Formats: sequence, structure tokens, C-alpha cells
Amino acid sequence: MTIGLGSGRAVWKVVEQLAARGEPVRAAVASNRTAELARASGIEIVELNGDVELDLALDGADEVDPSLGLIKGGGGALLREKIVISAARRFVVVAETAKRVERLGEQFRLPVEVVRFAWRDTRRRLAALLPDAELRASEQGDPYLTDEGHLLLDCALPAGSHPAELDLALRRVPGVVEHGLFLGMAERALLGRPDGGVDELRGG
Repeated sequence: MTIGLGSGRAVWKVVEQLAARGEPVRAAVASNRTAELARASGIEIVELNGDVELDLALDGADEVDPSLGLIKGGGGALLREKIVISAARRFVVVAETAKRVERLGEQFRLPVEVVRFAWRDTRRRLAALLPDAELRASEQGDPYLTDEGHLLLDCALPAGSHPAELDLALRRVPGVVEHGLFLGMAERALLGRPDGGVDELRGG
């Protein structure tokens, strides 16, 4: 099986479980950190070179709504994650029940990935859609850079916003590379409960 692996704690736990099974697995990965862990676990890394089709993508989420709409990008790999998921026939979310929300944006800001050139002007243009946008900083206090070398603006989602409309509008803003709304992509979500059980959500 050839799979796609995103980033974050839930996915890294999946990598550990795959290694424990001892079965041969090939994977395209969405972050440098995931690649390091996968190689150390004996997983063969493959490149999305146009000839590889992934059987399944596994990734976490920062928020999951009742229709399996997602906010992703807390780990900063949202662009690569969306590419990997789009290369797979199926996408399953693995996360904790605490990530479940009634409305996207309840608990987590929406990451928007922007190019470094004139990023403040990009933020100005975004203000019509997302007026509260903060530049993400690294632990050292410098601007956080994604694996592709871009910046991230973490934006509050106004109450009453329509994610599908926002998805299209954000794509039209010059300077925006990608955003953390993952809509209509997941077929199911496996959400771990504190007691060790799992809640399963399926798309309509």
C-alpha cells in the first residue's frame, strides 16, 4: 500500500503503529519532520512525481465540524498536506474528540499561507475577509517559515462566515498561497476519546 502522511502528533503516532505492524509501507509525506520519523520507522518515502497515486491519506486536524469540514495548519504544513491529500483516493482524519466543533473557527484560528514579498500588503487585502490576522512567530520570536519558506497569518473566523464562500474568496487574493480550510475532502474522521475509545464520523 502507498499512503499519504500529513503532520502532527496524531500522524506521528500512526507512524509508530505502522512500524510496529512490521508490514512494508510506502508513503508520501507532507512535512520534513514526518519524513524523518517515517524513515526511522522503516517506511519507504516516495515522491509525488505525477506517476504515484496514493491509496489513502491519513492526517490530523485542528477542528472538525459535523460535515467533516476541517481547519488544518496548526503545525504549519497545510500547503503540503493539501497536496498530499489531493493525490489520494481516500482521506481519513485521525484526531482527538477535543477537535470536534459545531462551527469552524470556534477554538482555532484559520492559518493562511502567504508569500514573504509584500506580506503586509497581502494582510491588508485579506482584511476585507478576515480582519483579525496575526503573523505567526517561531519559538525564537522570528516570523515562522513553512517548509516551503512562506509566512503564516493566523486569522480569526468571524461568526456567521460561510467556509465554502471564504474558500473561494481567499484563492483570489494575490499573495495567498493556500489556506487551512479543508472542505469536502475527508470521507471519515476517527476521533480518539480520553477513555481510549474511538468515535467515527462519516461524510454525508
